[in-house]
Amino acid sequence: MEYQDFINAVATRAKVSTDQAATLTSATLETLADRISGGQAEDLAYQLPEGLDDHLRRPLGRERAASFGLEEFVRRVADRPNIDRSLAGAGVSAVLTTLREAVTRDEFENAVAQLPKEFRQVIEPVGAGGGRRPGS
Repeated sequence: MEYQDFINAVATRAKVSTDQAATLTSATLETLADRISGGQAEDLAYQLPEGLDDHLRRPLGRERAASFGLEEFVRRVADRPNIDRSLAGAGVSAVLTTLREAVTRDEFENAVAQLPKEFRQVIEPVGAGGGRRPGS
């Protein structure tokens, strides 16, 4: 999946402009990088296009994942600069769903396995809102 395809998918799912989608995407991926292990974040980053991958990469020495649930995750996204707080929840859902389509099933499942089960509630079922890319 290319950068613009990812942003367009987030914009469609979250019902926001592409500028808002880009901001929500960076905030969500950066928060995800804080929540999962450094190795898993790097594995996801490796599969994302340029412009998205760096949001999952952490500075050396920050390998440990922070432990927090979905509500705190959304709050942390909402607290990032240039985020419309009212769009954070829809943005998180849209980004995580699009991420599932952009990376291999195994990598996505490995990342989600590090999150509380409540995160699965905000990820659209496969086939909803655009479905998975062919071959994944």
